[in-house]
Amino acid sequence: MIYVDADACPVKPEILKVAERHDLEVTFVANSGLRPSRDPMVKNVIVSGAFDAADDWIAERAVPGDIVVTADVPLAGRCVRAGAMVTGPSGRVFDESNIGIATAMRDLGQHLRETGESKGYNAAFSPRDRSRFLETLDRFCRRLKTHTPGGDTP
Repeated sequence: MIYVDADACPVKPEILKVAERHDLEVTFVANSGLRPSRDPMVKNVIVSGAFDAADDWIAERAVPGDIVVTADVPLAGRCVRAGAMVTGPSGRVFDESNIGIATAMRDLGQHLRETGESKGYNAAFSPRDRSRFLETLDRFCRRLKTHTPGGDTP
C-alpha cells in the first residue's frame, strides 16, 4: 500500500504511474477535494479540516511493508517509527538513520522563521527532484515486492 499526504503533493501522477507498474494500491489522503479515480487500486480519503487530520489518518494506518509519501517531517517520523518506508516528493528518503536530524533541522528552521532570522523560502520543485522521486519510489516498490510473501524475488 502507498499512502500519500496529498495536500499540495506535486508528484501525484508519478505515484499513480509507478503504483500501476508494480500493481500496488494507492490511498491519497487530503483535507480538501481530490480528483476522483475510476481505478479500483486508487482510493481517495477526505479527512476533516482539523490540524494534522490527514497526518493522523496516515500515521494510524502505516505499518511495515507500506510506503508513505510526505513532505511533512513529523508525519515522516511517525511513519518511520511504525516501520513504513518514507519518501518526500523530492525523493528524499526518511529512515531511522536520518529522521532525528531531519526533525532537528525542521525545528531549527521553524525557530528561525518565528524569530525573523529566516524568510523560510523553499527551493522550487525541479525536474531533478521529480526524477529522484521516481527512482526512490520505484526502488521502494521493488523492495516491497521482494520482501512480501509471494512477491517477486530479485
